[in-house]
Parts: sequence; structure tokens; C-alpha cells
Amino acid sequence: MGDTLEFNEIYQEVKGSWNDGRLRFSKQNVVYKSSKTGKVDSIPAGELNMAQWRRVCLGHGIKLGTSTGHIYKYDGFRDTDFEKISEFFKTNYKVELAEKDMCVKGWNWGTAKFSGPLLSFDINDNTAFEIPLSNVSQCATGKNEVTLEFHQNDDTEVSLMEVRFYVPPSQSDERQDPVEAFAQNVLSKADVIQATGDAVCIFKELQCLTPRGRYDIRIYPTFLHLHGKTFDYKIPYTTVLRLFLLPHKDQRQMFFVISLDPPIKQGQTRYHFLILLFSKEEDINLTLNMSEEDVERRFEGKLSKNMSGSLYEMVSRVMKALVPSTNIHSGAQCITCSYKASSGLLYPLERGFIYVHKPPVHLRFEEISCVNFARGTTTTRSFDFEIETKQGNQYTFSSIEREEYGKLFDFVNAKKLNIKNRGFKEGMKGKIDEYSDSDDDQHDAYLERMKAEGKIREEGNDSDDSDGGSDESFNPGEEDDDIAEEYDSNASASDSSDEGSESEDESAKKKKAKKAKVVKEKKEKKPRKEKKQKDTGGPKRPMSAYMLWLNSSRERIKADNPGISITEISKKAGEMWRQLGKDEKELCKGKTELLHAAGFNS
Repeated sequence: MGDTLEFNEIYQEVKGSWNDGRLRFSKQNVVYKSSKTGKVDSIPAGELNMAQWRRVCLGHGIKLGTSTGHIYKYDGFRDTDFEKISEFFKTNYKVELAEKDMCVKGWNWGTAKFSGPLLSFDINDNTAFEIPLSNVSQCATGKNEVTLEFHQNDDTEVSLMEVRFYVPPSQSDERQDPVEAFAQNVLSKADVIQATGDAVCIFKELQCLTPRGRYDIRIYPTFLHLHGKTFDYKIPYTTVLRLFLLPHKDQRQMFFVISLDPPIKQGQTRYHFLILLFSKEEDINLTLNMSEEDVERRFEGKLSKNMSGSLYEMVSRVMKALVPSTNIHSGAQCITCSYKASSGLLYPLERGFIYVHKPPVHLRFEEISCVNFARGTTTTRSFDFEIETKQGNQYTFSSIEREEYGKLFDFVNAKKLNIKNRGFKEGMKGKIDEYSDSDDDQHDAYLERMKAEGKIREEGNDSDDSDGGSDESFNPGEEDDDIAEEYDSNASASDSSDEGSESEDESAKKKKAKKAKVVKEKKEKKPRKEKKQKDTGGPKRPMSAYMLWLNSSRERIKADNPGISITEISKKAGEMWRQLGKDEKELCKGKTELLHAAGFNS
């Protein structure tokens, strides 16, 4: 046997994801190099004190334990590899490779054992599953229950979110609660952010849009703690990417957005953005829970022990001081639009676009491939703004008001973004097709059908006129008869020479009948039209009291409101007439009665 053993395509499990790599056993150490990340794990031979050979999902695996308490597991070995690995371990490491069976009964009642950084669940002295405590992110206790939540790996398709253990009450030792003892064993090795010491400051019941609810925000030196009625979130400052301070459309509220990577999780839902909503009128007096010397030494003048001002300014100022690697991005203008059937606000920023709030979207200029101004789907009063990324994703912000087109076009043009349907900007605001996209040349079936129907009606009117009909109307019944004749399935072939003369006589009779019908209908309509005719030589109807008052007051309204239009004169006069007193209205009505008495009745 040689001095080394090497195995390719050996897998290591990392937070639910299998990473393949190369494993090498040598006299000095055990080395594993991941093919995906390039990370190298080296285990000195002198620290190895335990080795197990187990049947696992990918064939056979080896579990290695060290004197320092670390556990390493590698899968992907073949059954024939056991003998040579066992012999190598005995010769070089003085460790026996023991075979260990796993429990596959599927029972959920067993014994939880804590062995260094591992929690193993054993059934009849055989391990059913093991949990690395370093993967635990939260540990919550109930009456007889302990819930473990885990750090997530974004590379996995399926992730284990939480495991709940039922811990029955102990009859032997009443002084120690078994649930608390279980939780303490987990927390001693788990990667859980624990609130040690006092918070720097606390903001009470801030309104949060995502995740929705009201949360108390406790500011600690290394992390942010969101405490709500249902959920708690501990957010390390190392996961904060960007900060945004955005004014609301109504100019009375402010958004404060915190971009996170990795995101916080609530069940299967992930929140990449933390969005807080503030009122501009809400003020606060803030006192930091630190001495003035500590504040000066830590924040270097960015914060002071006692501060006062708007609540949103205090929160953003504290966050900026605690996360010095980020800048607060602010946007002065916003555009009302819809994204994925939800209404929100789109903010053009210095380095990208951000949409709040459901779902929040942040798009940087360097990841944008092109933008497109598209025609609205329902009305020409609005348009859609489409953004395509270099990864092939498309984001469509719809129902943007037509008045925003010019400003948005100028902004996109100034940032030198690629406009997919670039055209002449001048003179486009008044046209329907100003937001037309590349699909304008496609066939519009509905429009063609409407044109065809209009052409048929025009031809029908022309044919009625040529047959001697009146210019005022046409008979709809005649067109229906023609259609009936054309699609009559019982009609015989009229093209034959034997029945040609007979068919011509019948068609002539039908035309006479139709003309008679038209004349009859017109005779019925004549009395109604005679009622509408008026004698133009008769006396005109006298003006109403309002019109008499308007004629006398029109010049005065124009003088009081220079530059007023005709329609605005009518509106202004209506308002003034409603405000007139009863005596003035009676005076105008009296003038109208005098005109009636003088014989100016219709």
C-alpha cells in the first residue's frame, strides 16, 4: 500500500447542498478540496480519534471526528473501498474504521444526544439523523417543545427550515426544566446571534411594510433586532447592502429601505428588503445608551449622545453610522405605476431604479441591458416602462401617466441607457402611438373587422340611393334579406338556363316589394319629423332670468378676471348666480314676465 490514497467525486454536505471534490489520505493529514468553491479542509493525522463507515444516500460514507470536537463527513465511496481505507487507517492513523448502521425505521420517538457540535437523534442505539448545531440560527422554547431554525443555503433547491422536538416533562429531577436544558445544549454550540449587553438605542413600534407589522427596533453594536408580536429577526450589519431614504408621493411620509443579502426569512418567504414607513411630522428625542466618550470614540462625530429631530432622520442617521460601508441613496421624484398587479412608486435614482413596495425591486444601471417605452394595454392615457436585464429578466412597470413620459425619457437618455424603441421625442406627446413598441406592425384583427363593417354600411347606403331611396335613411331589413338569400341552403341553382327567366321575374317582384316597404316606413316617419319643424318667422322665445342677468354681467366678469376663457366665464357666472340674493333673482324674473306680457312668447 502506498503512502497516500486519493478519491475523486467525493461529496461533502454543506447546509443541505452537496459539493463534490477530491479527498486525499496521507500519513500527515487528510485533505479535502471542494471543486465548486476551491476551499481546502486539512485534518492533521494526530487529531483524528474516531472514524465510522456508514451506508448513506450516495453509497457509503466516512464520518471523522477530531480531538478538538470537529466532525467531518464525506460521501460517495464504493463498497470495495472499505478494506483499503480501513487498512490505511490502522497503519498510519492508529484508528479503527468501525462500521455503523443507520436507523431507517422511520420512527419519530427516540433519544437526543449532544456530542460536541452534533445533535444526534438515536433509535435503539442507531442514529436516525444528525444535526450540525453550527447550522442552527434560532432556538425557541415552548411549554414542552423546542423549535430549531436553520441558516439557509441559496444554492439548494429544497431546504430544511425548522425542526421541532417534543420534550416530555421529567419525573426524576424537578429542579431543572428539561426543555430549558435542551435549549441550553443547543445554544452552547449553535450559531445564534444573542443579545448580550444593552442596546445602543430602541425605537418603539415602527411601522414596517415588509415584513408587515409594527416592530420594536433595538440597535445593538453588531446587529439589528426586530421584535414583533409574532416574529423576531436578528439582522447582522454585515448583511446590509444599501440604505435608501425616499419621499412618498404625498410629501407627508418617508420610506426608509434597507437592502439585505442574505435576506431574512419567515417560513418559505424571503425578504430581501426591509421597508419602514414614517410620518414627516413625527419627532423624537433620542438618548444613546453610551457615555459621551464612547460615542465620540466609536462614531467619530457622526452621532452624539443626545439628539432630536424627525423620527426618520434619527433612524437613518443611526443606521448610517453603524453601517459605515454603505451610503444612503435618496430620490427626490417618484412615478406612480403598477408592478405585478400592485400599485406602487418607481424612483429614478443616481445609480438605478427602485420600486416600492410590493414586491420591492432594485435595478442598478450596470445590470440593465435596455429599456422600452410600450403602449398601454387599456388606454392611450398611460404607457408601460419595460426594463430588461443582462440576465434576461424583464420588469414591466405599467399604468404610468402620460405626463411622466417626457421627464422619464430625458432621465433615461441622460443616463445613457439603451432605449429599445428610440424615436423622435419632439412632437410625440400628443400622439397615440408615441409609446408604440416593436409590435406595431402586427396585424390588428379587430381594427380590420371594424373597417370592413364600415365599408359594407357605406356600400349599402350607396345602393339604396341608386335604387331611388331617400338620402335621409336606409332600410335595414333590405340588407338582412340579401344576406338571407346569399346563405339560403334550400335555394336551387339559379344559374341554370331552364330557370333563368323565372328567377329574374321573382327577383324583380322582390325588389318591388322591398321598395314598397321602404315607402310605407317613410310615411310613418313623416308625421314625427313634421312635429320637429318650427316656424322660423315666428316670435322668439324670451330669455330666462339667468340669461338676462348673464348678458348684463358678462363684461364685469371679464374685467374682474382678465384672460378668462369662455368656458370659465360660464362656470364663474354659475357660481355667482347661485350666490345671488333672493331679491336680485326676483328682479330678473320680473323683467322676464314683462317680456312675456309684451308678446314675446314662442
